[in-house]
Amino acid sequence: MTELIRALGIVLAVEGLVFALAPRRIEQALALIAALPVETRRLLGLGALALGVALIALVGARG
Repeated sequence: MTELIRALGIVLAVEGLVFALAPRRIEQALALIAALPVETRRLLGLGALALGVALIALVGARG
């Protein structure tokens, strides 16, 4: 449970940093994503999910 809370804290810190340092870039990125077809967004989400799970598995196997 501690690791889950730590991971959530890291995600929130990185997301907050991006919003604090580049708010206009976030707006541009969101507009670009909104312009993509739904299926493309779904595939991007599945790709990010797969990459995240692979990274977690890799770290788990090494540690």
